Amino acid sequence: MFPKVPDQHKTGMPLVPNGLGVIYVLFTTVYLFLVYFSGVSPVSNGVSAPLTLAVCILFGGFMGLLDDWMDLKWRYKAFMPLIAALPLIYLARADALRTTISLPLIGTIQFGNWYYFLIIPLIVMIVTNTINMLGGLNGLETVCPAIVIIALMTLSQSYMILMLGPLLLWLTLAVLNVQGKIFVGNAGSFAIGMTIASFAVITDLKLSLLISILPYIFNSSLILLTIFLTHKRAKVMFDGKKLVSDHRRSLVTLVTHNRPLTERQTVTIISLIIAVFALTAVFIDLPWPLFA
Repeated sequence: MFPKVPDQHKTGMPLVPNGLGVIYVLFTTVYLFLVYFSGVSPVSNGVSAPLTLAVCILFGGFMGLLDDWMDLKWRYKAFMPLIAALPLIYLARADALRTTISLPLIGTIQFGNWYYFLIIPLIVMIVTNTINMLGGLNGLETVCPAIVIIALMTLSQSYMILMLGPLLLWLTLAVLNVQGKIFVGNAGSFAIGMTIASFAVITDLKLSLLISILPYIFNSSLILLTIFLTHKRAKVMFDGKKLVSDHRRSLVTLVTHNRPLTERQTVTIISLIIAVFALTAVFIDLPWPLFA
């Protein structure tokens, strides 16, 4: 049912089914509609959080499918997520979400209407693209985003019902992905990126999101700066057993620079880095009485 592509970091480059992220998109959409009809999710001023999240994830999956089929250029992929920001803008205005963000050592920044028409689109665009850019190894596109989702769910228990089912399915796909049995493809990475961005906006967890995805932002910044300044792309070499790189043009090549590691070791190190930032976000935003 799914096209097979070679696993370039395995001996013999076995063919692996690609695009299994479509299953996540379809399951999550049905799940969110069932949550909506069950009436257990909050609805403000006639705007439903599960339906808004479902629309955003559907668009993320559609955008990923387009990329899988047509190999879209980055100038198109970078700005296409802005369309998915429209339902989030509508929900944010109807819910009267806080248009401020409190930053450590800086204080509270008031964005006013700029939050709806500038900050939300930027959140969607940046999060979706940065998560898509950290991939290429079995587990990076599944395990790492799952860590961020779990952190955000921990901080928003009233909205946890929205992600319980999708998270369980995503973790199942992650196990299969780590084992090298499936790839989620761009449909999966874009959909999960859209999930994280949309869930953070709906739950009003702007600072937590920012802290959690700092490794993603660092990876994308390193890749883009290298391309703009040197016109060279990041590439990791595989000698049949281990990965190694002779440059530092991405988070993956930074970890493996002159340091041969297996694919699983590399993914584990990067996952631990993201886990540290996600735990930091939880620690900062978690209500202090819980520590008493």
